[in-house]
Amino acid sequence: MEIYGNINSEESMGLVDGPGIRYVVFMQGCQLRCLYCHNPETWDKDKKCIQITPKQLIDKVKRFKSYYGNVGGITFSGGEPLLQPRFLLECLKLCKENSINTALDTAGVGFGEYDEILSLVDLVILDIKAVKEEDYKKLTGKPMKFFNKFLEDCQRLNKRLWLRQVIVPNLNDTEENIQNLSEFIKKIKNVEKVELLPYKTIGVHKYGDLGIKYRLEGVPDMDEQKCKKLEIKLISNLKN
Repeated sequence: MEIYGNINSEESMGLVDGPGIRYVVFMQGCQLRCLYCHNPETWDKDKKCIQITPKQLIDKVKRFKSYYGNVGGITFSGGEPLLQPRFLLECLKLCKENSINTALDTAGVGFGEYDEILSLVDLVILDIKAVKEEDYKKLTGKPMKFFNKFLEDCQRLNKRLWLRQVIVPNLNDTEENIQNLSEFIKKIKNVEKVELLPYKTIGVHKYGDLGIKYRLEGVPDMDEQKCKKLEIKLISNLKN
């Protein structure tokens, strides 16, 4: 039986979703309901978007291979790629066969069995929503155990990691959060990069279009200079 993936959108020349130039695949479906999510149209796993087989997708990626060189490649993002594990696995196998670098941009909340997928992924870009259980559940609507399980699997398999956190005004833009985050990250091995991403209101209009209440209404964009200062503080803490 042919495997099909449900893709929300694709970007052929991404520059912020992993090293080098990336072909970014935004997969449909997400179990989290993050307060600041700017892609609510990706939540519904069964919403019909772009239906494609692994071979069809990787054949498209191969056409851009000359742009990627030895650094760039393909990034599976979302939504949450781990919610379509069979499709993702077959794509990763084809990438290995064609020497295409792979990155997985994830919150780590899928179906719980990740070893085969992780064995084929070159880089994991992991979104740390929060580091305390009550904060994580308030932010995402889910308990932290699924994220913890995925991180444990990454550590056991020695996966290369980039870590990210979105910083929201009056939510987690505090010195206390940076201290807690640094203590959390210090326990993680194979961390190559840490980034703080400023919250943006760019996707708020989508909620109205979908008839969904936006729960951070009135919260402004995160000040980028303040976010950068917090990032510098975080990286300094990690070095000490």
